[in-house]
Amino acid sequence: MDRKLPVKWAELSSQERVMSFDEVSLGYTEEQVLKEAARCLQCEDPQCSKGCPVGIDIKSFIYHVTQREYNKAYNIIRARNDFPSICGRVCPSEYQCRKSCILTKKNSPFADEKAINIHLIERFVGDYGRKNKIPKNIKVTEKYKNKKVAVIGSGPAGLCAAGELASSGVKVVIFEALHKPGGVLVYGIPPFRLPRDVLAHEIKTLQALGVEIKTDIVAGRAVLLDEFFADGFDAVFLGLGAGIPGFLGVPGENLANIYSANEFLTRVNLMSAHKFPEYRTPINVGRHVVIVGGGNTAMDAARTAVRIQKSKGYEINVKIVYRRTEKELPARRFEIGHAYEEGIIFKFLTLPAEFEGLDGRVSKIKCLECRLGEPDESGRMRPEKIPGSEFIMPCDTAVIAVGLGANKVLTSVTPSIKTDRWGDIIIDPNTMATSVKNVFAGGDIVGGEGTVIEAMGMAKRAAVSILRSFDDK
Repeated sequence: MDRKLPVKWAELSSQERVMSFDEVSLGYTEEQVLKEAARCLQCEDPQCSKGCPVGIDIKSFIYHVTQREYNKAYNIIRARNDFPSICGRVCPSEYQCRKSCILTKKNSPFADEKAINIHLIERFVGDYGRKNKIPKNIKVTEKYKNKKVAVIGSGPAGLCAAGELASSGVKVVIFEALHKPGGVLVYGIPPFRLPRDVLAHEIKTLQALGVEIKTDIVAGRAVLLDEFFADGFDAVFLGLGAGIPGFLGVPGENLANIYSANEFLTRVNLMSAHKFPEYRTPINVGRHVVIVGGGNTAMDAARTAVRIQKSKGYEINVKIVYRRTEKELPARRFEIGHAYEEGIIFKFLTLPAEFEGLDGRVSKIKCLECRLGEPDESGRMRPEKIPGSEFIMPCDTAVIAVGLGANKVLTSVTPSIKTDRWGDIIIDPNTMATSVKNVFAGGDIVGGEGTVIEAMGMAKRAAVSILRSFDDK
């Protein structure tokens, strides 16, 4: 075996994958995971765990995999991460644990191709635990059995906070605005990246701990913050997410068939719009689809559009328009590669300037070419418009994927919760406490759009602080 290179995993071919929403990456077989785990150097001072937002003991769980001790590996992961099957699929490991792997070159912007595929080993272990119904190795304490916590939002932060608290004996009730729990995991991530049975299992695991989930309840409308305390809750965790879509602010953006990525993906992922009229949620995907943006959401929207085009019998014609170069794309390298393989065209150094329409529907985009100038506040080269470089791109469906802002439904009617100029909740980063006593927050509502595992890391800190607040009383 060549220990220098990672073991390749199985995937659906590009021809197969665009014909359905089936999972693309099939992960490792047992034989493959043993070979990949054997590549781990078992470093004396492992850096990979330092790159993990929840501090999983990566060295130890990989060692137990090499010994075929999957139960032990599973419990080591679950001690720090409640959702290994999810994180093994969607976490940007190339920017986190794998980037910190000793096999990655120093100062590399993302993981070297030689880095251990930690995420795929974690996925194998998580799936093994799920399929074999391995219980989390915890002993629920009676200490907090008389305490109640309301968790607002059922995304990664909310689910994680609920699990941590329920494991300590707290009575937890999750309040979700949509009709299904899961937050961004269910409305934002397509099933070809995160199969719904994986998410359903993790939610059932929480319910087995006694967590109650109430859907179709919009905090800030159906119920105000003070009312949770009036109803007997001792603390509240806010995992509201970042649900307000950003737009370009250019002429013609209100034409029909221009979607925010949030709406586009929610219609398909949560409401099965791609199966219209079987499901009564319409969505218009034409023959010339343009996605504006370069993050994971843009990749998800583009790859979703490809599948809808194929289901209609259209030729694949989906373009991703991005104002910088491929080097600056914030999306996962993994997802960018899949987008290329599925026939998506990238138009780099391109900036939409105006949408033009016909009969009220978008028909074309006027674009400008860009060049890179000096670095901006993010450290990336600032795109600059090139005068006189206008050109027209045909477009009968556009999806704007340029980021999300804070969900302000609750905070807008709760002035006692302090927020910053972007609408994100201001917290103590050590305790995740907000400006309101016994109210804590985490996830995208705190720091803007982040990763699943980052949200979970914040939720874990908040859960510890909530329990500590109970001890102080």
